[in-house]
Amino acid sequence: MCGITGYYALSTNAAANLTKVTQSSQKLFKRGPDAGNTFTDGKIALGHRRLSIIDTSHGADQPMTDASGRYVIIFNGEIFNFQALAQQHLQAVWQRIGGPKTSSDTEVLLYLLIEHGPACLSWLDGFFAFSFYDKETGKMILARDRYGKKPLLYYMGRDYLAFSSEMKSLLEWGIPKELDYSVVHQYFQLNYIPQPQSMLKGVAKLRPAHYMIYDKDGMQDYAPYYELKVNKEGYNKYTYEQAQAELITRMDTAVQERMISDVPLGAFLSGGIDSSVIVALASRHTAKLNTFSVGYKDNAFFDETKYAKAVAKKYNTDHTVFSLTNNDFLEHVYDVLDYIDEPFADSSAIPEYILCMQTRKHVTVALSGDGGDEVFAGYNKHGAEWKIRQHSFANNLVRAGLPIWNAMPRSRNGKFSNLFRQLHRFAEGANLTVQDRYWRWATFIKPHEASALISKDLQRDVDLKLIERERQALLATLQYGDINEVLLTDMNLVLLSDMLVKVDLMSMANSLEVRSPFLDHKVVDFAFSIPEAYKVDGKMKKRIVQDAFRSMLPAEIYNRPKHGFEIPLLGWFRKELWGLIDEDLLSKKFVQEQGIFNVNVTEALKRKLHSNNPEDTHATIWALIVFQYWWKKYYA
Repeated sequence: MCGITGYYALSTNAAANLTKVTQSSQKLFKRGPDAGNTFTDGKIALGHRRLSIIDTSHGADQPMTDASGRYVIIFNGEIFNFQALAQQHLQAVWQRIGGPKTSSDTEVLLYLLIEHGPACLSWLDGFFAFSFYDKETGKMILARDRYGKKPLLYYMGRDYLAFSSEMKSLLEWGIPKELDYSVVHQYFQLNYIPQPQSMLKGVAKLRPAHYMIYDKDGMQDYAPYYELKVNKEGYNKYTYEQAQAELITRMDTAVQERMISDVPLGAFLSGGIDSSVIVALASRHTAKLNTFSVGYKDNAFFDETKYAKAVAKKYNTDHTVFSLTNNDFLEHVYDVLDYIDEPFADSSAIPEYILCMQTRKHVTVALSGDGGDEVFAGYNKHGAEWKIRQHSFANNLVRAGLPIWNAMPRSRNGKFSNLFRQLHRFAEGANLTVQDRYWRWATFIKPHEASALISKDLQRDVDLKLIERERQALLATLQYGDINEVLLTDMNLVLLSDMLVKVDLMSMANSLEVRSPFLDHKVVDFAFSIPEAYKVDGKMKKRIVQDAFRSMLPAEIYNRPKHGFEIPLLGWFRKELWGLIDEDLLSKKFVQEQGIFNVNVTEALKRKLHSNNPEDTHATIWALIVFQYWWKKYYA
């Protein structure tokens, strides 16, 4: 796992910037604390920071050049099938050059690109972002993995291309820092930024499963090498029992592949189904697996460590529980805010950060259950979507009760207020089209509320027609088909722009590599070729995962509510962080002077925060805190 940065100058003027490669690379230090090197040739500058995982010798450091000196690569990620690919495609090359010089996947990828160009991308099992440069032709290839696990941001100027793994590093190349207020609008709806957009005009993220070719004449190609889609033709291929067996086989292979490492490896173990499956399978392939859990000392309702301990006991893992108080979480709020270099307001980033920080003290690589919910329908919204489509009497009753739920106090912070919140969201969604319902359940505030939040002077810079076109493009996979279409939309929006961003940011802030077997493309392709009934019904979400691995897991982890990470934001905002809100980041004076937000709306949000019916105000306040903290760091 590493960090990459680069610059391609098309003019003498732009070439003056090449000297900034060292400072751009240094901003990626936490992504790669083990080694750092640069390459320049008068029009190209490439920088690399290395977290050594496979072949930890300095011979495998990057930028890496081939034997002829013509080709250079900088690579972030892991290619798990690199040895098989070398055996299949590079034997003649090794004979010609006297064999490989390292035992790294980077060298294999370098020669695959030399021999086959972008055609080799579809052969790769793993996750990655890289730049490959041909000195002779001046051609550069940039590429990103299938589902966007590894980030790659770029800015295309009039006479240069700059790219990097992180915004803070990209900014070191001197790119413009102009806010895109249409993206600000979207950010406050979702609490994250939908890719390929960024918060800055002109900065984009390379799309997952795409490559870009750039040379002395600018961009020459931008194309996909893979497409995830619902494969309804495969729905009749497996009986439910056969599909379970196939899932076990594919998951076992995916886990085994991801255990290749020359440094200590472990696994996250939350006590949920997904991480428990990973631990059960990984235990087949190692004598003693290290496992790690976060516990909640102050909130027994959200503490799942007893379930994690049951799995750890069954598989005799070397299990470590980090049992934390609310103050422990609060203590690391500023660590999270400091590392974020583009507004990102999923508050579960805080426990993710702590889990990665503590885990890194023991291992350098961790297996994770990420992706299981999006691929196999594990969220409450998936069960709710299935129920809405059944048109039952109970549905009609909840829908008819919307005026009642509107009048009730709604928040996540009490048993009954949370029930009223859920009933309200269900009833509201039941009255919408499938596309509008998806969007409503994906967002925290409605479009008109996001518009009202932005100051009247800046609302003219919000292109509502463009936002709607982008929304429709994101929702184009929803065509009144089955639940697999909902999951495909989740892959393209929630997984890509929220879940994977969170894990990448928080793991890299702690120099920890996280691997996700559920996102092996052979597992994902299989998942989108089985019918919705194998995944969700009226009784069970993630049905096939639960049933396939039932015999491998302790009975007590079944048939219980799904909790996930929950941070007591509302309590913090009313007490410990109220000063940060009211006297600093959202003070009336600062908001007025800054001029981005409507001070009447921010003041109303602060009042609602202290009311008996806060709803999801705390989520919007957190999005504002993250934005304001970021804005002060880069603009004040």
